[in-house]
Amino acid sequence: MHDYHVAVIPGDGIGQEVTPEGVRVLDTVGQLTGAYKMRYDYFPWGCEYYLKTGKMMAEDGLKILKDFDIIYFGAVGFPSVPDHVSLRGLRLPICQGFEQYVCLRPSVLLPGIKSPLANKKPGDIDFVVVRENTEGEYTGAGGRAHRNLKSEVAVETSVFTRLGVERVIRYAYQLAQSRRKKLVSGTKSNAQQHSMTFWDEIFSDVGKEFPEVQTDRVLIDALSARFVLRPESLDVVVGSNLFGDILTDLGGAICGSLGLAASGNINPEREYPSMFEPVHGSAPDIFGKGIANPIAMVWCGAMMLDFLGEKQSANLIMQAIKAVTGSGKVLTPDLGGNAKMKDVTEAIIGELRAIAG
Repeated sequence: MHDYHVAVIPGDGIGQEVTPEGVRVLDTVGQLTGAYKMRYDYFPWGCEYYLKTGKMMAEDGLKILKDFDIIYFGAVGFPSVPDHVSLRGLRLPICQGFEQYVCLRPSVLLPGIKSPLANKKPGDIDFVVVRENTEGEYTGAGGRAHRNLKSEVAVETSVFTRLGVERVIRYAYQLAQSRRKKLVSGTKSNAQQHSMTFWDEIFSDVGKEFPEVQTDRVLIDALSARFVLRPESLDVVVGSNLFGDILTDLGGAICGSLGLAASGNINPEREYPSMFEPVHGSAPDIFGKGIANPIAMVWCGAMMLDFLGEKQSANLIMQAIKAVTGSGKVLTPDLGGNAKMKDVTEAIIGELRAIAG
């Protein structure tokens, strides 16, 4: 039996609600399979912590987290704190400080879920976005001068390094090679003549190492349209920090709900802990109502187990999720149902027990 030390950061809003549900599922699968046991340390970092201390996480937060095997993260952000403060105070320092340069976000139309796209069925939408996660448009380089004057200026500088671009593109090629051998690069080199032509050149150079992977370079506006018009043509998509961020919300939407969208912030070399979090954010509008969809958080648990090498347990969770959505009986309001969050978790756990035993 493997023993894993997990840092749990529920964070803000519905992150505080769905995180315990994800932990319940992880513990249930560990008990059913006997493959692993998880020890959790909880950290109260987030907007409430900020209002008390003036910081989104402890001063030595990265030092504290460094020795954990993995990080299980709920959500960050709440109306009580400006978004740029909350994001740059918690999630980004972890992603950048731990070289989690791959943000892996699957888009899969699950059984029983109705896509807003007409006539799409399970199997039609099954792709993964590889988002560069440590530099690009989110580095924070720049500043503001002459505040509140007519001459006020704001400069936000994107930073692309050969190391940063090459490593995430190579990861995407490797992933495509292990799947259906199709890779699309989202770019905007017609308008961003320096950074995106740089990206395109590296994409082409790295591609020489993977001759069996079919590639396509698509401008980001046309790629956004392709997500809607021809999602079945996609297998692996790689994009910059900003482009990947925007595309994956669209990916979640065409699969029925952001409440189903999971992600992993991954350090492939495993020199630092990786972090798994749902895409949906803190959803302040439904916080406290008990109706948040826990599936994205549970799916993150499956991604986390897969990354740790517990593939049988990860597959078990995905089978249970698909059984619950496929039956259509226990769905939260975002999916057109009237079930509570805890009802969905119970249904997943029930399926886990049935499949395992």
